[in-house]
Amino acid sequence: MRLPVYRQADGVRRPVARVASRVPAALAALAALAGLGTLPALAPAGAAASARAAGGSRSSRVTITLYNGQHPETTSALVAAFEKRTGIRVVVRDGDEDQLADEILEEGGSSPADVFYSENSPALEDLQSHGLLAKVWASTLEEVPRRYDSPEGDWVGVSARVSGFVYNTRLLSRSQLPRSVLDLASPRYEGKLALAPTETDFQPVVTAVERAVGHEKALRWLEGLKRNAGSHVYPDDETLTAAVNSGQVAIGVVNDYYWYRLRYDLGAPRMRSVFAYFAPRDPGYVVDVSGAAVLRSSRHRRAAEELLAFLVSREGEQILAHSQSYEYPLGSGVGTAQPIRPFDELRPDPVTIAELGEGRAALALLQQAQVL
Repeated sequence: MRLPVYRQADGVRRPVARVASRVPAALAALAALAGLGTLPALAPAGAAASARAAGGSRSSRVTITLYNGQHPETTSALVAAFEKRTGIRVVVRDGDEDQLADEILEEGGSSPADVFYSENSPALEDLQSHGLLAKVWASTLEEVPRRYDSPEGDWVGVSARVSGFVYNTRLLSRSQLPRSVLDLASPRYEGKLALAPTETDFQPVVTAVERAVGHEKALRWLEGLKRNAGSHVYPDDETLTAAVNSGQVAIGVVNDYYWYRLRYDLGAPRMRSVFAYFAPRDPGYVVDVSGAAVLRSSRHRRAAEELLAFLVSREGEQILAHSQSYEYPLGSGVGTAQPIRPFDELRPDPVTIAELGEGRAALALLQQAQVL
């Protein structure tokens, strides 16, 4: 297990604890940008309404701890709005989702975490399989289409993004692009492919490929990717996307939002790359769900459940919709306000949350192919 990683709000990794800053001025600006004016109150419903009626004033005095595997910039805006809305204080501990999930497994019933917010569903499914998650309020689950929630009702989907590929337009022509993620193992991509095998976003693609073609063919595919990547192996999708854009390498598999975030940071005139989708229903074209759960061991379960309810509320999802996270909101019928392909126009692989599972089979394949 890797050492704990903490991040400050500027995204720089430092080995110190971080308390989420309260930034009402920034929140107000974000609300104005979103056209919301003064952010509306959450409309309580079902179990959430009963809990607030029974103990809202008491829960507003508690402090909860959030283990955050999502991008810090995304989470800090949501936490600031939640604290302002409820008075509940949130201590945020940032880190890689797999590292944080491993820590929760080690801590068991003594974990200081009240809520776990993950970038991908397998980490949540792993904790669920060990019986470490509490049931989510039914009223919270109802805000999100059922296929994007925990099959067992132990976590709720908050946002999504989709996998595809980024390519450098000066190094590859449109006629040279792959139709399938399976094509990338072809010798014609030798020396042109970038790979980030330790990136947790890559694991759902590996799972989808194994589901589509079976274990042996998936293993040969991974070996082909390793051969084609050669020395172009990167620690994460951010680095991979930047390498493709700068012309160090021609093409790589990433989630869409990494390319959009790079374009936002650099500006469109400095982009030398394009994000593209594989053919409809291809195993490289996977919807990845980011979700949140309450730990069964939480001593502040009501307040923790309120945070989950906020994340999928209209207010919470509007913050995501208008932010530079470039993710698709999943709750309360909110759509993205960013100039990306509408969610209902995506044609991804039909692999389900249950089929993506805990990610163990993908990790085993990556290790067997000696990619990890």
